[in-house]
Formats: sequence, C-alpha cells, structure tokens
Amino acid sequence: MTDKSLHEIHETIDTKKLTGWRRILSFFGPALLVSIGYMDPGNWATDLEAGSRFGYKLLFVLLLSNLMALVLQSLSARLGIVKRKDLAQINKTIYPRKLNFILYILAEIAIIATDLAEVLGMALGLKLLFGIDLIWGVLITFVDTLLILYLQKLGVRKIESFILGLIFIIAGAFVFQLILSQPDIASITGGLVPKKLSTEELYISIGIIGATVMPHNLYLHSSLVQSRKINDDEKSIKESLKYNFWDSAISLNFAFFVNAAILILAASTFHDSGNQELSSITDAYKMLAPVLNNNFAPIAFAIALIAAGQSSTVTGTLAGQIVMEGYLNIKINPFIRQLITRLLAIIPSILVIILYGDDKSESLLIFSQVILSLQLSFAIIPLIFSVSSEKIMKNFRIGLPLRITSWGIAVLICGLNLFWLVSYTFEGFSNLSFGIKLLHILGIVAFITLLFYTCYYPLKKEKSAEMS
Repeated sequence: MTDKSLHEIHETIDTKKLTGWRRILSFFGPALLVSIGYMDPGNWATDLEAGSRFGYKLLFVLLLSNLMALVLQSLSARLGIVKRKDLAQINKTIYPRKLNFILYILAEIAIIATDLAEVLGMALGLKLLFGIDLIWGVLITFVDTLLILYLQKLGVRKIESFILGLIFIIAGAFVFQLILSQPDIASITGGLVPKKLSTEELYISIGIIGATVMPHNLYLHSSLVQSRKINDDEKSIKESLKYNFWDSAISLNFAFFVNAAILILAASTFHDSGNQELSSITDAYKMLAPVLNNNFAPIAFAIALIAAGQSSTVTGTLAGQIVMEGYLNIKINPFIRQLITRLLAIIPSILVIILYGDDKSESLLIFSQVILSLQLSFAIIPLIFSVSSEKIMKNFRIGLPLRITSWGIAVLICGLNLFWLVSYTFEGFSNLSFGIKLLHILGIVAFITLLFYTCYYPLKKEKSAEMS
C-alpha cells in the first residue's frame, strides 16, 4: 500500500448528489467518531473515582465539561468546513516554524497519552473478562493496528458504522447496570446543580475536564468534516455548519449520557453502600456482582470497557495521521503510523507493570489524563484565534457572544491547569531537593511562556493584517 494522506485513503461522501433525508443524514457521522474519545477508559477512571468518593455531587462538572466540549468541537467543525483545512494545517500558517514544531510535539504527546489509556483500558478489560495477564493484554493490543488498517481501506462510512456499533454496546451495558442499581432520581437531579467544591473535589473535577475535553479531538473533527463534499457558496456552507452542529450536539450528548451513567453507577452502587474509597476499575468490577446481586453485571462492565478501548483506538490513530500530515506535511503508511504510536504507548505500560506490578497500571491511566489536560490549552487557543479571525474565516468568523464564551472556556481550562500545576509543584515543596525544586519551577515557567507565545503570534498576525 502506498503512502497516502488521510483524505486520499478515506472515501469522500458527495452530499451534492443526494436529496431529502439522505442528504441531511449524509452530514452526520464526523462527530460520532469524535465522541468516542469522550468515553475512553481515561474517562472511566475519573468518573468512577468521582462517583464512588463524592456520590452524585460532581455530575454538574460532567455537564459543564460536555457543554464546553460542544462549543469547542463546533468551532473545530466550522474551521474544517469553511477553510477545508484542519487545525494542524491552519496552525502551520499562523505560527513560526519552531513554535509549530513544539505544538506538533505537544499534540503527539497528547495522542500517545490517549493511546496509553486505550491500551491499558483494553488490557484491563481482557484481564477482567478472560483472566489474561495484564502484560499479555497490553501486547494483544498490537492486533488493533491490523483492524484499523482494514477499516481505513473500507472508507469513512464503514469506520463510522463500526464505531456506532461499539457505542451501542457500551451504552447497552450501562443501561443494564443502571437498571440493576436503581439510582435515586432526586440525587441525580441535585447533582446537576453547581455547588462549592472542596480541594479534593476540585482536583477530581480538573481530571474530569481533562479527560472529557481532549486536544486530539479538535484536530480530528476539523479534518473529518472534510470527508463531505459541499459547494463553495455561502448557502451550502451554512447548511453544512447547521447539520454538523446537530451532529455534534447529538453525539456529544450521547457521550455525556455514558459518562454520567458511569458516575451514577459508581455513586449508587459504591458510594451509597459505604464503599467510598473504591475508585479503581478493577475494584469496581469485583464489587459489582455482590453489591448488585447479579453475576452478569461485571461481565457487561468488562465488555463495555473493551469496546471503549477498541473504539477510542481508531480515532486516536486517525488524529495521529492528521497531526503529522498537517504540521510536518509527511504522508506515512497508516500501518506504520499506528505501529509507532502503539509502541510508544505500550513501552511505558509494560515497564510500569514489570517494575511496579498490575496495581500501579491504573495510576498510569489516570496520569495519562493529567497529561491530556496540560496539553489542552495549546489546541484550544489556536482554534479560537482561527475561527475568530476575519482574515481566515471571512464572513464565517464567529460572532462576539460566541467569542466571549469560547475565551471564557479557554481561560477556565488554562486557569485550572495552571492552578493544578502550581499546587502540585508546591505540595511538599520544602521536602524536595534543590534540583527537583528547580525542575518544577522551570516547568511552570515553560508552561506560562508557551501560553504567552501561543497567544502572541496570532495577535501579531491579526494586527499586521489590519495595518496592511
């Protein structure tokens, strides 16, 4: 197979040749692929911990995260529809070469962190369901590379159908478990109301936001919408923007349902039964049968975990190709691309299992979500600048209310990440050696400096355009 770009590998759906409902439905699908990233094993870890430790209290954080994701994914789709370029390609025209390379490396780190969560999630599912040792489960995930290559040859619609099937498996498993757990409706409603959080609850909330709003999805969505052919006139673009918004709204709300189901299941099953310290995926699996008095409940849980890991792997691979092609203009065989990403995810997984045992693997899963959270700012800021620019978007530049909302989301996410970084650095700071203290401080300085330059260059370009 020759090396081709992602768009050359995928079939393109010509919406211009369709009419009626077939035309409307032809726009739906890109957000479905994106939404699976909001249900990956990393989300499971944060949702389980939130529900088991704090009951229904952090449901409003999930709702807030979902609303932020809807805004950001809609912006990503808008960029791809209007410019027919993805976020990585746009960034290449905005930022200087050195900063672009840094943004590329950060995007790759985020994709590897995502793949790490998927590898561990699938391996955990295989261990729980079939008793396969975790290290062998990690190695079995190499098979994903062959499956993904096969799906790409079939085309984008086949990938979307495959993901839809896995989503129904995940949702069905949790509907079954929720029926068994019989959660309190009043408590669920109360959990959706915002409330003041303790320091511990805030930390979990940051993890939920980091696990929900994922940086690689912003690159992915801006590319996937280009798989639909549309006319270049204003009417066709507006029609595409409208249907893609509904695609995002339906798909992401479905993802919210799955995440809320995990948290509610943990709250009604573990928190309400006095198992507040039970927060790991393995412990949750073991406790489901005795607490719910049903032997099939843990089996459904493990099957859903495997489906979540498998489906997220597909979207992570696609995002990796988009980022590499967009930033570096390198076209690489999809099999080689997935092999590289999977190796970079498997190696740390195996090392942790060998050195520290299976128990520490889930700590690595949660750590991967922290990495994602820290990378998020460097995808959000360029995206908002791009869709706010009259030079880039022309008549499709987002309006003032949406710009204010988008920047509010960016400030909130950047602020929470900086707060976490500073708090983590200075927790037990006096007990650290001078060298470690220096590394922590340099990390904070590097984060703030990179944030500054990520904001500075788009402003500089916009100002230069206005002056000219």
